[in-house]
Amino acid sequence: MITIIDYGVGNLASICNMLRKLRIESRVSSDPSEVARADKLILPGVGAFDEGMRQLEARGLRDALERRVMNDGVPVLGICLGMQLLSRGSEEGSLEGLGWVPADTVRFDFSGLTLPKPLPVPHMGWNQTDLQGRATLFDHANPSKFYFVHSYHLRCDDESMVAAQAEYGIRFTAAVEHEHVFGCQFHPEKSHRFGMELLRCFVEYRSC
Repeated sequence: MITIIDYGVGNLASICNMLRKLRIESRVSSDPSEVARADKLILPGVGAFDEGMRQLEARGLRDALERRVMNDGVPVLGICLGMQLLSRGSEEGSLEGLGWVPADTVRFDFSGLTLPKPLPVPHMGWNQTDLQGRATLFDHANPSKFYFVHSYHLRCDDESMVAAQAEYGIRFTAAVEHEHVFGCQFHPEKSHRFGMELLRCFVEYRSC
């Protein structure tokens, strides 16, 4: 069973609809006891980093997720803010993140670039991604296009964890893979066939 974590800051209906199209059974839950029984977890999210962490704590979900993901080795997919929460923390706030991926979340910084006109932040819309090394959740139709809406992105300690990159003034991390922990900065639920394929790959993923 795929459990989609409801902590008050995610676009859950679109993810459920796409999984339904794939004929995959899923449930939306904010109940830590259901997290404890999940076969796979999806951590969506939109909005501010600190608010996301506060909501996980307030619902008793942080400890439940820690046990299921880090102790039991259950695969998890973080989407957008959900991916950023996998990091140690964010320039956007002051709270510690989950810390499952050795990375920091940073704001787009174009100060070192010479651009004909300023790039707007957030980065919003369709963008091409390029796979980097290991990319389990991609069908290796390289390049692929996904839909992004974000002002921050992950900066990983180890480039081998970067599954895909995209370019918006600078090259940035579009997806990460660290053992059974996955994240995508884009929204697969808004990315049509490319997003559907990524979710299918996550559903079919089997950890060693």
